[in-house]
Amino acid sequence: MLQRVKSCECYIDNHLYSKIGKGILVFLGIGEGDNESKCIKLAQRIPQLRIFEDEEGKMSYSLEKIKGEIMVIPNFTLYGDLKKGLRPDFTKAEKKEIAKSLYERFVLELKYQGIKVAEGSFGARMLIKIENDGPVTFILEE
Repeated sequence: MLQRVKSCECYIDNHLYSKIGKGILVFLGIGEGDNESKCIKLAQRIPQLRIFEDEEGKMSYSLEKIKGEIMVIPNFTLYGDLKKGLRPDFTKAEKKEIAKSLYERFVLELKYQGIKVAEGSFGARMLIKIENDGPVTFILEE
């Protein structure tokens, strides 16, 4: 899931851990069967998405065009299944070791493109403060 933001901050243990200005906040969920190739494609596609407004208010500009930043927050709860019962079932989320490796590969691919990337911390309890721009929110799967 990604959101267009004016700014975003990640706090861990009540301390500022990372922040970005205008750009994209990515909540990255890694599910069973996800792989490195899929992460690379997603990381290459996100900066090219035309989700920022031009002078006419149309979504014509990409993150690259506005020279924006990206914050990537690992979020296994995106794979929480609420179809049955009252408690989420997380069996469709990838195992922690594999998910962490794919998360790190995703972030690395963004950095290879010269994008300023801020991160959350895999497995940590985080507080995310978002100044949402729109709101503009998308679910993107590769």
